[in-house]
Formats: sequence, structure tokens, C-alpha cells
Amino acid sequence: MNVKTQPARAKNGAAAKPPKHRRDWRATLSRPIVKIGLAAFLIVCTIALGIFAFFYIKYERIVDQRMRGQIFSNAAKIYARPTILHAGDKFDGREIISELHRAGYSEDQPDDQKIGTYRLIQHGIEVHPGANSYHSPEGAVIAASNGKVERINAAEDGRELDAYELEPALLTPLFEGELRSKRRLVRYEDIPKVQVDAVLAIEDRRFFSHGGVDYIRMLGALRNDAMHKHTYMEGGSTLTMQMARGFFLTQEKSVKRKLTEMLISMILEQKFSKKQIFELYANQINLGRRGTFNIFGFGEAAQAYFGKDLKNITLPEAALLAAIIRNPPYYSPYKYPEHALERRNLVLDSMVETDAITQEQADRAKATPLKLASPNVEASEAPYFVDLIRDALIAKYNEKDVNENAYRIYTTLDTNLQKAAAEAIEIGMKEVDAQVKKLRTHTVVKGKGKSAVKEKVVSPGPEAQVALIALDPHTGEVLALIGGRNYGRSQLNHAMAKRPTGSIFKPFVYAAAVNTGINGADTVVTPASMVDDSPTTFTYGDQIYEPRNYKEEYHGPVTARYALAMSLNNATVKLAEQVGYDKVAQLARAAGIKSVQATPAMALGSYDATPLDMAGAYTVFANGGTRLQPIMISSLRDARGNVIENFTTKREQVLDPRVAYVMTDMMQGVLNFGTAAGVRSRGFTSPAAGKTGTSHDAWFAGYTSDLLCIVWVGYDDYSDLRLSGAYTAAPIWAEFMKRAVTLPGYRSGSIRLPIAWPPPRVRTITLQPSSPGPSPAIFAISQDKAVLADFSRKFLGKTRNLHHPPRCLMELRYPLQLVLAPKMLLPHRTRARERRASGDAYLVEAQMTKIRKGIRPIRRRPSQPDRRRTQHNNHETDIEKGVLCFWSITLFWQLVSRCRKFQTIRVPLIKSSPPARPQHSKLLHNPQPGPATRPVAPSWCLNRSTG
Repeated sequence: MNVKTQPARAKNGAAAKPPKHRRDWRATLSRPIVKIGLAAFLIVCTIALGIFAFFYIKYERIVDQRMRGQIFSNAAKIYARPTILHAGDKFDGREIISELHRAGYSEDQPDDQKIGTYRLIQHGIEVHPGANSYHSPEGAVIAASNGKVERINAAEDGRELDAYELEPALLTPLFEGELRSKRRLVRYEDIPKVQVDAVLAIEDRRFFSHGGVDYIRMLGALRNDAMHKHTYMEGGSTLTMQMARGFFLTQEKSVKRKLTEMLISMILEQKFSKKQIFELYANQINLGRRGTFNIFGFGEAAQAYFGKDLKNITLPEAALLAAIIRNPPYYSPYKYPEHALERRNLVLDSMVETDAITQEQADRAKATPLKLASPNVEASEAPYFVDLIRDALIAKYNEKDVNENAYRIYTTLDTNLQKAAAEAIEIGMKEVDAQVKKLRTHTVVKGKGKSAVKEKVVSPGPEAQVALIALDPHTGEVLALIGGRNYGRSQLNHAMAKRPTGSIFKPFVYAAAVNTGINGADTVVTPASMVDDSPTTFTYGDQIYEPRNYKEEYHGPVTARYALAMSLNNATVKLAEQVGYDKVAQLARAAGIKSVQATPAMALGSYDATPLDMAGAYTVFANGGTRLQPIMISSLRDARGNVIENFTTKREQVLDPRVAYVMTDMMQGVLNFGTAAGVRSRGFTSPAAGKTGTSHDAWFAGYTSDLLCIVWVGYDDYSDLRLSGAYTAAPIWAEFMKRAVTLPGYRSGSIRLPIAWPPPRVRTITLQPSSPGPSPAIFAISQDKAVLADFSRKFLGKTRNLHHPPRCLMELRYPLQLVLAPKMLLPHRTRARERRASGDAYLVEAQMTKIRKGIRPIRRRPSQPDRRRTQHNNHETDIEKGVLCFWSITLFWQLVSRCRKFQTIRVPLIKSSPPARPQHSKLLHNPQPGPATRPVAPSWCLNRSTG
């Protein structure tokens, strides 16, 4: 009965049992082992939660501390020289806008923090400098059309301006300490949409929707890695995770780093908006290297790879920047352009998939080749110049303060000239390398007998280095500076390396000699004074010095002008001995060449100086005798444009302006018929003066009316280059100057303006024997007006022209000593050289070397040192001496009897029959230069007889 009644009670629910699955669950939980497991799980979760909370709080504090205040370390900014616009200059409107962008100007966005703004108007650009501008707030309206500046008006009152100075362009940020990194900070609003779309398409398509970690992408990456769909390990990092890794972690690949990266990403997503995160990412991402500097951020990368502001990049350029992100060394467009091109096209396909662009736009972008800025960092960033700027500032200011306060450093560098210098060096050093290779190539015989084979072998050796400095000779501002041929391989600045100066020192010897006409010395030397260029042994104390001419060629008695133009060593040392070694050394030290000692070797440039020192020294000649200390910084200002310090050059009067004027006239002969005549054959025809130099190294120093340039070529190990400056440094100088005279600020050279205007009491006495034209001779006269008037009345006057050869060229050597040099009696080789140089018969002012026609310079034989001297004496026959004496007496008599005016001397001689060689007479009367040797138009001191 009990069995029957139990189910009934169960139905009524009084004693009903729970379902079986409940009983199983409760039974499972009631088991001790399960209770222990649950307790352990709760403990682990609690511990994990605690650990998570601990690390979350820890990294939250790290993030707060790192992101508080200034996120990126400030860097001082280095600005180039301002660009000056004149009405009529060849400047396109786009070029002007590009200059404004580089200077930090923006279009129609007024802001107190802006450097300035501009506005496009009809046929022009309206420029408004901001509160932080380098200039005063005065704006301007620049009307430009057809690639030319039509006119410039003031923005306020509309008055017409002769010129307007644009804001100095940003050259480069000062690199950050020892990391040598550069970045240009940009705001999210300044990043073009095409750049944002390119980055998101290839790096993080769900950036604006995920919370810092894209789990879907991570799972997809794990699947692809497991199925080996790629040859590389695919990552699932989002932009936020990449930024977290860059700011807080290392590149180590480990689970711990990945978890930490994800945690920091979550924290960043909680604290910053998506736009702020992308802006941080855009300024922090590493995009490769340029030279020795690391490139950080899209702003610096756009400038490094394309030479433009980030705002102005195109679709294919934005895709390339996005392509580089994955692996900057592997996708470097300079080293591996094929890798970069393939990755760029992949980015474009990804942008089509995300509907950022159309397929048609992608196809056009793929067809665009890589258009990169010049890889030559010397042309765009002037790293050697920047290093000198940094060294100069650190010597005076704390580097940390300069960077943290974001100082603005305004320099003297002209970016156009810097680019011209880089191009000239690139061309010139290829020629130098070819010459060096030729010198090192020799033939060796391998094998013996019939199996012997001749092979050409190139001996190993150092690589030739170079330095170039260009400065304004009237302000001392360094306009371009390159200290080596490749900054990435060598940061040694050769512009600051002390090297023997060689023959570019010789003008100081001749300047000390010409100065005798000013300081009242007993023996007066002029460009027409005769100097003996013969083998000579000089003694100085107990030492013996035996200089030798280049290629062992000696010319006997020559004029000082010719000796300088042809860089004759023996003549120069003799002149230094005549003037006094101490006076030459004193002049050189005053010009800035401090290491000079008063010895015979000094005259040939045996003492050291840096190229920068020599550039400063040559301002003595190019700036009317006043030496200028080269400067590279014009102004130092804080972040708001307030002046901290302005810099000016030091001026020191070293030479009388008249002596500097005469020296400039003499050094023009170096280019027109002397050792640097090759400069003219390379296409540089503007009036210029200069000097070649050859020691162990090669030099060339030259200048025009508004630009002075020094070029040095040599080896780091001080070994002999075995090449002259005329074939190594001078071609680089010519290539640079050809480009420089085409630039807006330096076009005076291309229109043949004189190098300088003659100072008071310098006389140009014109000798006009006959057509084709007068031949001016330059003198510095120190006598007072009474003496000059008496001299003019008695000895100078108008005479009739000379119609027949022999022709004479004359210069005055006061007091009243006439130097006669019959032109037709010059050595045949000299005449040919002059004819090639400028196509004029009157090229050398005076070279009274040998009267006999056609005598060539004699090559000295070391074994017979006296043979040349004996040979020279034999040539001076009594008949020739009598002819010379007769001409001299005739000339002097005509001068005394026919003097009327001071300005012009026209010298008649006895009418004589034409010379025995009619072809020679034809050459003198009717010079016919070829197209490649067209004569240079004379300036005030471009002596047709001397260059």
C-alpha cells in the first residue's frame, strides 16, 4: 500500500523531487573538488583583475605623465635667407606661394599663432605677415603673370614698392640632441584627406570604429599566418597600438609586449579622441632616414622625399608615404624604388577597396612615376652648414634651452645658391674622379712568355673630398656652404679643415708689392714692373729654399701682372723678397690668415688656413680693402619672434681701396688669359677676378661684383692630389658661378656690370695705338693734387694714333719711369694663349721678356741648371737692344712734346714698314676669334691687353 500511495504524494507536490539535471548540478557543486576549483577560479580572477587594475593604473599614470604638457620635444627651427622680390623678377605665382608655405604661411586662416597668411586675388597674391613674423606687419600685394613679377604694392595704402622681402623659408629643424632626428609638427586639420585615407586603407580600416584593439583583424591575421597566405608574419596592430608601441615600448616581439601594447591602446582611446590619436600618430611615425638623420612624421617626410609641404602632396605621393610605414629601410624609394613602387600601388588598390578613390584615379596614380626630391641632402638641408650653426649656438647658449624654447634661428643661407653649389660639386667631382682614376691606372704584365697578358690596373687610394664656400663680399654673409661630397658617409666639415693654401695666397704678395706706391716706399712696384722668373736659390737665415715653377717652365723677366696671371713661383718669391717677407706676412695676418710666417715659402702658400678663412681673407680684394668676418646667423629669436640677439659682421680696413682695385684688375687676367682660362671655355663669361692654387691640394678663389666663392679639393690623409687647381677646383667654381649669375639676386654678373667702381685718385690711362680699341691701364697714385696737376701739364697729353706696328703697350711707374713692351715681340706660345683666351690682339699689358720673335719658354733641365740662363743671354743681341732703345727714346720724346690731356695717352712711333711676317700683322690688326672663344666685353677694369 505504501508503494501505491507514494506516487500520489509526488503528484500533489508535497514530497516532489527536483529534476534530474538540477540534482546533477547541485550534486556537482556539492562535491569538494568542484568547490575547491570554483574557489581557485574566483581567486585567480580576483588576482587577474587586481593585476589588470594594477597595470592599468600603472600605465595610466605613465600615459598621463608622458602626454602631459608638451608631447613632442621642441626643436629650434633654422630659417634660410629671405627671398627678395623686385618688379620684373622671373617669379611664378606658384613659386611665391611655395616660398610662403615653406615659411609657415597659410591661406586665409587668421590666427595669433600664425607666422602669416596670404590670399589669392585676381592676377596676384596678397601677403599679410602675422604677429610672429620675422618682418614688420606691413603686407603687400604682388601682381605676377606670365612667370614674372609685374608690380608690388603696399597692402595698406597701395603705394608702389621697389622690392618686397618674403618671409624666410624654414630650412630644417635643429636635430634633437644625439638622436639626430627631425620632425615637423602638423595638426590634424593640416593633414590632407588623401593622406588620412591612404594610411587608414593600408594600416587600419576600422580605426574610427574600434576601441583601440581590432579583435576581428587580429583573428584574421592569425588565420592568415596559420594558413601561410603571406611570406611574412601579418600583424593585427591598429594605429593606436602602433602609436603606443612608438611612444612607450620597444620593437621587441613578445607576448608581454603585445599585451602591454593592447592595454596602453585602451587607455589612449579613453583619454583622447580619434583625431587626436591620428595627429599623434602622424607626428610620431618613423619614415626612414635622410643622410644621418631619422625622419619622424608625415610633415618631415613630405619635405624629405618630395621637397614640399604636407598640404601640397598629391595622391601618388600620399600613397607612397603610407607605403613606407610598414618597413622604411626596405621600402626606401631612393635605395629600393621597385619595392616602394610595388607597395605604393598596393596602397592605391586598398584605397579603391575602401571607396576612398575610384579605380580610374588609382590607375592614373599608378601610371605616375616616383617623383622624388634630390637625394643630395647638401642641396636641400645644408647639413654641414647646420652643424656649424649648432656649434656656434652651443658655444654661446645651452642646447636644451635653444630646443625647448623653440628658438627661431635666422641664417644667411641662400637655398638657391646652396642648390647650385651641390649641383656644381656633383658635376665637378665626377671629372675629378675621372682624372684621379687616370693617374692611378697603370699597365701590368701577367704571365710569362707567350702567355703574358697586359692588363690595366687601378691602384687603390683615398677618395677626393671637396669644400665650397660662397659669401657676399660686401656683407660677409655665408650664402652657401658644402663641407664634403657626401654627408651620409662623412660628417667631417672640410670647410673648417686647415690646409696649405697654395697659390691662392700669391695675391697677398702682389698686394703688398702694389702697396709700395701708397706707403711711400723707395722702390715702387706696379703691375707693369718687371720681375725675373728664373731658377733661383733663396736663403733665409741658415736655410736654403729652391722653388720650382709648374712643369719646370721659366720665362725670364716678366711683368708682375703676367707673373700673377701665370702663377710663376720664382717670380713671386723674388717679389716677396724685394718687398719684404715681414710686410707680406703682416698683410696676410691682418686679412685673417693667422698661421703665416715671414719666410720665402710663405709666398707660395705653404702655411695652413681653412677655406672659410680664405673666403674671409679674399673680401679684402672684393670689398675695397675692407676685411669682413664671415657670419652665418643674422638673428636669433624666441618662438613668438622677439629678438634675442642680432648678429653683425666685424669690419677691418686692411688695404687701401686703390690697391684692392688694382689687385682686382690684375686678377682678372688669371681668368682671361692665365691659369684659369679654362673657366671661360666652360661658358662663364661674366667679369670676374680670381686665382688658382696648387700645393698638395687644389684651390680656386674667385669673385664677381656681388659673389665670392672658394673651392678646395684634396685628400683627407694629406697625400698629394697631383692635379692642379685649374683642372679640379676651377671647373667646380665655373659650374657654380654659371648657375649663380642666372638667379634673381645675382644677375648683375650676367649683364656685365663691373666688379667694383674705382675709388678716388685711381687713374685709368688709356693707350690707343690704333683700332680695334683702347687698352686701359690701372694705377694707384698717391701724390697730392698739385703734383698730379703738374704731372698732367708736363707729361700727358693728346697725340695722334699709331697706324703701323710694332705696337706698344705701356704702364706708368711713378716717378716718371716708362716701361715699354712691344706686343709683337711676345713669345709665340704666349700670343697663341692670349688669342685663345679672348680673341683680342691686345691682351698682355707688358711682357718685356725676349725681343727675338717666337722664342718659347725654356724648360729647365735639372742636370744643367745654368744652361737656360746662358741661352737667355745669347738671345739678347746688341741689335735687339738697339731697337728697343730707339723705340724707348722715340716714345718718351713724343710724350714730352705732345702732352695736353690727362685722361688719354695715344702713343705715336716712327712709321716703319710692316713686319717680315704678314700673318702676324694680320693677327694684330684683325683678330678673328671663333665662336667658342668669343672675347669678353670689357668693364672698367677689364684690360683688353691683360684680360
